[in-house]
Amino acid sequence: MTRTAGCTEREIRDIALADGRHLRVGGTDNLRDVGGYPTDAGGSVAWRTLFRSDSLHRLDSRGASGLAALDLRTIVDLRADIEVARRPSAVAGLPARIVRAPLVRDPAVLPPLPDLGAEYRYTIDQCGDSIGAAVRVLCAPGAFPALVHCAAGQDRTGIVIALVLAVLGVPDELIGADYALSSLYLDPAGTAVIGRLKAAALGDNVISDLLSGPAGLIRDALAWARAAGGGSAYGYLLAHGVGAPDLAALRSALVH
Repeated sequence: MTRTAGCTEREIRDIALADGRHLRVGGTDNLRDVGGYPTDAGGSVAWRTLFRSDSLHRLDSRGASGLAALDLRTIVDLRADIEVARRPSAVAGLPARIVRAPLVRDPAVLPPLPDLGAEYRYTIDQCGDSIGAAVRVLCAPGAFPALVHCAAGQDRTGIVIALVLAVLGVPDELIGADYALSSLYLDPAGTAVIGRLKAAALGDNVISDLLSGPAGLIRDALAWARAAGGGSAYGYLLAHGVGAPDLAALRSALVH
């Protein structure tokens, strides 16, 4: 087996598929804990602190109880305004602070893009300030435990979570493995983002990319962000409104 960033392929798989990572909460398909990933400084991302998910509009009372058990203090919703209007989150009654942080407010303004990789590069290039705003929410005092979600919990959530893990020092191979887990849990028939992509006429190849979730997609997106940020994900976020004290607080809260 090849070694990458000190881990074998089997070790990467075992870390990504750790018990307790995928959370079975009714009304969600792709709710996952982002904890347990090792960092370059020798620590690891804390369990039960940062979560990622698909849309929360299908939660019933039992699902809401399951989500409440996570003791969330913050829920960051990356969906566009039209998505929220059509499928409002069913989180009324939860004590968490709900923060709207749409990466793209109106998907209709997106230009034609040939594949999902191009969509990710567009997001990195054109939505940096929105990405920064989402990350700043997580840097606020008392933000955790926190959950970040979009429609499917893969593309927009994947970019934000990847950048957070990168600035924490998680190796790219593990960030890619975490991203690729979505392909295990997404239901093509019930994934709202599929309809959004079809409506935007992005083509079947984009939809295929979305469902297969190759780890290389998010690693390429990280490389693109680093190039735009002077060589690092840290620099990319600094350039888009996230301060150095914010990122220090983020690391302090998440790395144990």
